Amino acid sequence: MSGEKPGLTHIDASGEAHMVDVSDKTETVRIATAEGRVKMAPETLALIRQGNAKKGDVIGTARLAGIMAAKRTADLIPLCHPLMLTKVTVEIEEDAALPGLRVMATAKLTGKTGVEMEALTAVSVACLTIYDMAKAADKAMEIGGIRLLEKSGGKSGDFRHPEAR
Repeated sequence: MSGEKPGLTHIDASGEAHMVDVSDKTETVRIATAEGRVKMAPETLALIRQGNAKKGDVIGTARLAGIMAAKRTADLIPLCHPLMLTKVTVEIEEDAALPGLRVMATAKLTGKTGVEMEALTAVSVACLTIYDMAKAADKAMEIGGIRLLEKSGGKSGDFRHPEAR
């Protein structure tokens, strides 16, 4: 019925969790972008900027971890379809206002199901990697703000978070 919000797609009529059947869906280009942040002490941000973290290149390692995580999303989230991603990008930038690092990830493919979970997983793991690599200097870091910014493609159409910059 028009005007109604869609129900939960991963729950069947009897209330059991199941993987959605996408075999009848049309293949379209699907893109999703997510973001998150790691808030830290200004001194920790300076250590990362200067490349002086004990474990090495925090930003480069976090970027790689995010890309790898996006490719393994179906191994981590039980009802996600394994996808043949055609592109994953992870961008990490300083934000002095936090202070800390902002992480943005984009996942893309041509397929029958969306890539929102892949983008969100990339951001989450990149943020966790930043924490892991800098925790010796700052155990009080905070990970937060993880959200889908936008997605395009598929039957449900485009979405843009109302607070996206």
